[in-house]
Amino acid sequence: ELGPVDYLVVEFPGSEFTGEILPELSDLVRRGIVRVLDLVLIRKDDDGSFEAFEFGDTDPGALGELREMELVYENLWAAPFASAVRRAGGQLVANGRIPVQALLGALEEEIAEEELADVEQGV
Repeated sequence: ELGPVDYLVVEFPGSEFTGEILPELSDLVRRGIVRVLDLVLIRKDDDGSFEAFEFGDTDPGALGELREMELVYENLWAAPFASAVRRAGGQLVANGRIPVQALLGALEEEIAEEELADVEQGV
């Protein structure tokens, strides 16, 4: 069984990576919610140049726990559904993610519109 595979890019402005995300990511892996397939660290300099590192090439430190994982990840929770779709002759034709910021913006816009409608109705 293979679930949908997504990618995730996380930025730490000023290269201030403290490792605080590691316990949460490790917990997702341990609980079988995601399987990390690949993990790359990219360091960008002020001049726009960058270096990419596989985690086997990095020093332990705050990255130690991440070295156990390879951040392309598979959604294991969806694997049985995806297999059923394939067995039924279906296939995935599109997928994607809605960024959290877009959802929050849409919700804020909807709330503002409802408040405006209430004011216009004298509620």
